[in-house]
Amino acid sequence: MSTDWKAVESKYYMFAVRRQPVVIVRGQGTKVWDEDGKEYLDFTSGWAVNNAGHANPAVAEAIAEQARTLLQTSNQFYTVPQLRLAEILVENSCLDRVFVCNSGAEANEGAVKLARKYGKMRLNGAYEVITAFNSFHGRTLAMTAATGQPHYQELYQPVPVGFKHVPYDDVDAVKAATTDRTAAVMLEPLQGEGGVNTPSPGYLEGVREWCDERGLLLIFDEVQTGLGRLGTLFGYESFGVEPDVMTLAKGLGGGVPIGAFLAKDAASVFEPKGEHGSTFGGNALTCAAAFASTKYVIDNDLPGNASRMGERLGSALHALEERQESVKDVRGMGLLWAVEFDSEMAADLYPACMEEGLLLGLLGPNAIRIMPPLTVDESEIDEAVQRLEAGLARVAG
Repeated sequence: MSTDWKAVESKYYMFAVRRQPVVIVRGQGTKVWDEDGKEYLDFTSGWAVNNAGHANPAVAEAIAEQARTLLQTSNQFYTVPQLRLAEILVENSCLDRVFVCNSGAEANEGAVKLARKYGKMRLNGAYEVITAFNSFHGRTLAMTAATGQPHYQELYQPVPVGFKHVPYDDVDAVKAATTDRTAAVMLEPLQGEGGVNTPSPGYLEGVREWCDERGLLLIFDEVQTGLGRLGTLFGYESFGVEPDVMTLAKGLGGGVPIGAFLAKDAASVFEPKGEHGSTFGGNALTCAAAFASTKYVIDNDLPGNASRMGERLGSALHALEERQESVKDVRGMGLLWAVEFDSEMAADLYPACMEEGLLLGLLGPNAIRIMPPLTVDESEIDEAVQRLEAGLARVAG
């Protein structure tokens, strides 16, 4: 006897997400299957989470082995998986220290706390953080305030103070917003949820130079761009600009909930006085999974595959743009792309592509986001674009 899972959701779950009408029960690599056995190409990757692919054998085995061994202690004790994860992240990045938490929002909260303490210690009590319009930093109350999209804040006023929003891709705006209260600038190297907005040449370099001149911390929110998504292990490498603090989540765990923030030694100002901590952050199970996923990404050069497949995907999408008058713009890099339309058709295209066996991310009423697992191959890229075009034909009637 089958269960009507959509009815169960309707009865018990808070109505906080508009779901696509499909119950996914299994995944493998780039593909997932619903409860009726229908196969889909998953070009959402759990919102850029499944970088190493669905049901990655290395990650699955690490989870199983760790579950049989040790799930959780408090951070009162050393655990091997946490320290193995810390080592691989630091040794493969420009940062020196790491703190492991549970999510991207929590990682960004930690980075802002670090910046505020840094401001108290080094910048005469400065506490403000400059962020960009159209940014997205999470849904906690403080990260709702940090996010440069007012519609996220309207229902939750008053939101925490201490954030200034400026236009993205505008160094002069950052300079104009800087005062003696400014402690840090926090940016996504490439804005994801806000539109897949890529920076102009020189923008991130200019912000880095300004932060150096004023003694400010530069924080990169790499929750979405980290772990190979842009074609380099970390997004900052794609632009040749090193941050003082970097946040990670999404692709870090290979599917398990985990986040982290890393800092250079000069910015690593927390002390063991209860200033920061987490009950579940850095627990043995999630760290074992994250280590296995990160090692798989590095050992199998998934950033390189993201770069190569991203070029193929970008070329195919630009060709689609030439064929389809409804496509207004195509933008992105690596395996993070947006397709913008000349009308608010995304809500109709979403289910049309699902009927064709392609799962996409919604970016707004007139745009979709494309972010497949980094294990995707050429044939899957080609098939996905064909299914996208078939979905457009369905919408056009």
